[in-house]
Amino acid sequence: MNKWIRLLQDNDYLGIKKYIKEGADVNESNDTEESVLACALKYRCDDEIVDILVQNGADLRDFNEDGVSILEYAIMYNKIDLIKKIIESGVNVNHTNRPSRFTPLMGAVSYGRGEIVKLLLENNADKYAKDVKGLSALDFAKKTHKKSMIKLLEEA
Repeated sequence: MNKWIRLLQDNDYLGIKKYIKEGADVNESNDTEESVLACALKYRCDDEIVDILVQNGADLRDFNEDGVSILEYAIMYNKIDLIKKIIESGVNVNHTNRPSRFTPLMGAVSYGRGEIVKLLLENNADKYAKDVKGLSALDFAKKTHKKSMIKLLEEA
């Protein structure tokens, strides 16, 4: 994974392309089970790098040891095109692997990502889902004082 990390940190598209051609595993993960794709998002790699990883089989359903999914990474880093690809691939926008049951919609609301919230809601995100503390996406919007998110959720 060390070579992947170096290439991703350098945002080295040609190096990544060459490494893939040499047979590198695009689904390799680090010691916290973050995949190459998750690391590419975390290191804020160019969209072309994210695209080449996806085109070469990066697992869009992957998640790390804390249950944070690729969809959630894409929400964190505001990658709407990747979110669309993830949804098109059939990923359930309500699914969470987190022990807290924190959903992608809750994350999008907490980050104030209005366009993503709309996209998730259009793709059947459950605005009534609750985490283990009984909080819904609307509760997170209110808790973080995000008036635009409150409005989006109330109108949905």
